[in-house]
Amino acid sequence: MSGRGEATEEPPTASVSPQANVTDQQKRTKIIYIVYLIAALDITWMFLQFSVTPYLAKKLGFDTLWFGYLQTTVGVIQLLGGPMFGRFGDIFGARAALSLACCASVVFFLLLAIANHPAMLFVHKLPTVFMHVLPASQMVVTDLSEPEKRADALSKIGLCFAVGMIIGSTLGGHLNRRYGETFTACFGAVGSAFSLLLVLMFIPKTTKTQAPRTNTDSETKKKSIFNVGEITRLMKFPGVKRTFVVKIVAGLPSGIFQVMFSIIAMEFFKLQPEENGYLMAYFGITSIVIQGGVVGRLTARYSDNSLLLLSIAVASFVGLAQAYMQNVFQFCLTVVPMVFSLSVFGVITDSMLTKSVLSSDTGTMLGLCASVQSLLRTIGPTMGGFLYVNYGLSSIGLIQFVVNIAVFVYLLLRRPEKTEEQKE
Repeated sequence: MSGRGEATEEPPTASVSPQANVTDQQKRTKIIYIVYLIAALDITWMFLQFSVTPYLAKKLGFDTLWFGYLQTTVGVIQLLGGPMFGRFGDIFGARAALSLACCASVVFFLLLAIANHPAMLFVHKLPTVFMHVLPASQMVVTDLSEPEKRADALSKIGLCFAVGMIIGSTLGGHLNRRYGETFTACFGAVGSAFSLLLVLMFIPKTTKTQAPRTNTDSETKKKSIFNVGEITRLMKFPGVKRTFVVKIVAGLPSGIFQVMFSIIAMEFFKLQPEENGYLMAYFGITSIVIQGGVVGRLTARYSDNSLLLLSIAVASFVGLAQAYMQNVFQFCLTVVPMVFSLSVFGVITDSMLTKSVLSSDTGTMLGLCASVQSLLRTIGPTMGGFLYVNYGLSSIGLIQFVVNIAVFVYLLLRRPEKTEEQKE
């Protein structure tokens, strides 16, 4: 078994009574549910700030390109922080990792609350180097779930994402309209502090099986969170490099659309903050249905590679549809297949990658997965701003169609490595 849910430090023994197994499983389940709650709250606060930042940036004189630079700054910071944060979680444990992420969120919102100058909008993004609650939550769930049930367990975090999206978008829109950006940001700071309290009260110090301790210099060096060699060595595991390339290439076009969506909603669809909140709530409801009722059933019935192909194929046709949409109603018609492809693609690639490494490296691997998303957010806003300003919204959709079709054909022609056997 890859992980454990007890807060004590002793490794599990071979001879365990059935009653002890039941108790251990109950503790694991309790911790997983609390992690789901923490993840849902974190997404709530994240979408709360999505109702603040675009409109505050516009007030402070940002145009589309400068807003793209702001988003790129976040991507660069989290790109650098993701793998290191994953190593931090593997070395110091779940409680320390989640506590660090929640503390960073509190500082992030406090800086947003006092932002009254364009430079302050860039400064308030600095704490995002540690804001990795979602990867830390995925690490805990990965450690405490069986490999064959991992994709389903990780999909439930997607369900939490959807719940947080609905609550955060709706709440953020109302708070921003009635009380302004400063109050909304302070509300997010208080919410993040509450998440930190949950971490300190309920999350054990570690959720991993403890290996025998050594005091050699080599072991001490390996435990450094800045040991780049220990991070990049994971790329040498079978199938990891290929899956990462697919995750980056196929995810880039949809990533561009996602990071540009707040601008698209404001300029192309002409939505007000409250209307944007309702649209994001529709996203969330759709995601709840798909993550809660579809993804788990699909992962139990079909192989990882089959679902990966399906998600990429659907994404290509979503891009084609978005290239020719003209209004919000037409966009809403593309939301269901778009959410389906994003959900399946994210869960399956994360599951495949964590199955490819040792349980002691799952945090680092999920940190690398988070860095992929950060890479997309790094180059996505600049590319998206350039495409949107010079070629219009249709160019983003057409690129998504072409790229995903190309990746689909590549995967279809080249038989996968041993991921099928790993799923069994």
